Amino acid sequence: METSEIYEEAKQVWNPTKPEYWENLGINIVLDKRAGYEFWTKDGKRVINMHLNGGVYNLGHRNKEIIQALIEGTEKYDAGNHYFPSEVKNELCKRLLATAPKYMKYVYMNNGGGESIDSAIKFARYATKRTRVISMLEDFHGATGFAFMSGSDLWTDYFYTPVREEDFTRIHRNDLETLETILKKEDTACVLMEIITAGTGFQMPDKEYIQKAVELCHKYGAVFIDDEVQVGLMRTGKMWCCESYEIEPDMIVTGKGLSGGIYPMSAVIMNEKASAWMQEDGSTHLSSFSACELGCVVANKAVEITTRTSTGENVRKLEKLYHDGLTELQQKHNSFMPEFYQIGVIMGLQTSEPEGAVTLMQELYKRGVWAIRSGWNHSALQFKAGLLMDEKLAQETLNILDDALTACKKIYNK
Repeated sequence: METSEIYEEAKQVWNPTKPEYWENLGINIVLDKRAGYEFWTKDGKRVINMHLNGGVYNLGHRNKEIIQALIEGTEKYDAGNHYFPSEVKNELCKRLLATAPKYMKYVYMNNGGGESIDSAIKFARYATKRTRVISMLEDFHGATGFAFMSGSDLWTDYFYTPVREEDFTRIHRNDLETLETILKKEDTACVLMEIITAGTGFQMPDKEYIQKAVELCHKYGAVFIDDEVQVGLMRTGKMWCCESYEIEPDMIVTGKGLSGGIYPMSAVIMNEKASAWMQEDGSTHLSSFSACELGCVVANKAVEITTRTSTGENVRKLEKLYHDGLTELQQKHNSFMPEFYQIGVIMGLQTSEPEGAVTLMQELYKRGVWAIRSGWNHSALQFKAGLLMDEKLAQETLNILDDALTACKKIYNK
């Protein structure tokens, strides 16, 4: 089938409006062959992936080691049984705990990030015997139940899902005064936060604000849930973003890249307090595909690759290459890209126009780079490099970005 035919069929059987949105932008992608940090569309266009599906492809498309681990895993494993332990489940738990802060105690595994956020909120409520969840209006935690209700009211209102303020309190980031005022009521089960949020284009938060927010959370008896579904797994240059910001969360939620881009996996890494529910009755929270054994095989290999010394060294090389390159481009194209944000291989490009990132996204795609505008801030583009990307390919993305920025300046008469 041709791309146009696939899109027309998709409108009939999959989603009537999403394909139309991308068609109207001229980004009517149908993925065909894919490898590493590149994919080819159904029409034969080569594209460098600087979106990575939010970090799903940290280790690249169709990573050969991941695929081989899955193939070998099928010789012994299937989904397993959620009632019983297994060696491969234990191995993944031990691997994740070995990378996490020393005080972390247990790991609970799910299929996707939103599902693990839901789980973490349940765990926090049990641990504290409180119900209120404080989250940030600028953050996104998933489209499942509790995760959905912790997000923007634009979404909950759209789906006629009224949220009681005393159960889900959504405040703006950087407002410590409001945060403490609510925490003083001592009815808050948890504060849920993305340390660095994709929704604003990865604007880097003030370290002191993040540290103070965690301090206040613990002062008033609440649990701090660190949502690292997008920014964890070495994306900041350290295994976990909380390390970069020198905080001690009670739970770390991970996903996306834990899948190796092959098998859906997510997890909640938790301390003694947050794991109180399972110490009382570990059968009260369950799912048929929790800790799926084939998923554990894949995730074990993903964590093993991610924690290699060579992977960390490559991330640091890429961080410098991009920092130097973006600094040069920011100076050259200051009228359209006045600033950029970066830590590790997480980058946000701030434009001077309200819809500037949409235009930049289009111009990049014309030239063979796929990156996406931020969800809540269409003036900022998310720009995400893979952990294993080589320097030659990274430099190519900077060269294409240079051309795309030049085109954007002409469009906006900059």
